[in-house]
Amino acid sequence: MHFSFVTLFPHLIEPYFSDSILQRAIKSDLLRFDCVNPRAFSANRFQKVDDYQVGGGAGLVLEPFALSGALDSIRTQNPKTHIIFVTPCAKLFTQNDARRLSKKSHITLVCGRYEGFDERLIELYADEVFSIGDFILTGGELAALCLCDSISRQVEGVLGNAESLKGESYENALLEAPNFVKPHIFKNLAIPSEYSKGNHARICDLKLKAAEAKTRFHRLDLYVRYKQGFKNEK
Repeated sequence: MHFSFVTLFPHLIEPYFSDSILQRAIKSDLLRFDCVNPRAFSANRFQKVDDYQVGGGAGLVLEPFALSGALDSIRTQNPKTHIIFVTPCAKLFTQNDARRLSKKSHITLVCGRYEGFDERLIELYADEVFSIGDFILTGGELAALCLCDSISRQVEGVLGNAESLKGESYENALLEAPNFVKPHIFKNLAIPSEYSKGNHARICDLKLKAAEAKTRFHRLDLYVRYKQGFKNEK
């Protein structure tokens, strides 16, 4: 799996891959990443890549020439790349999207800045457009890293134990059941006693009920889908 980040600030992306699971995945040649800076494709001698909005409005917008040059360059090297724009003006990214996209060989994540992109860039280049939530960030780098992380952990071999993918939040429209470690009593709060008795069928049943309760409390929208017979999209 190869990720290309189109960003004005590569130094915001690079440190994320210097530790933990993704670093090990890169060392094991399971993942690769690179950053492409649109400034390198700017025709402006000051490498300016933004301009004022046509029709007025606060804030600058990324102009199309430099960004299209960056995307054309990536497509020339990787004709089958799957180009994703991250923007709040899009559908929410989900766990199902992460599983589906983990089958791609090359993904390009386009990070916005300022007031976003010239809309024609999305029309011309985007295979998909995603948002990570109903809020605004100062730039798309954090959102792109969220997508990259979520997709990467679905790639075979990236997680040391593939079992870690089972029973996670958003599987079958449920949040993950509460987890516990020793000691059995911490600050007068005890782990459910059934967890220590070795009856795995009973433990699974308790975890399901706990997941249902947690989902109903925190995410009633998911709980409604679950009760209506939601089936995971594999």
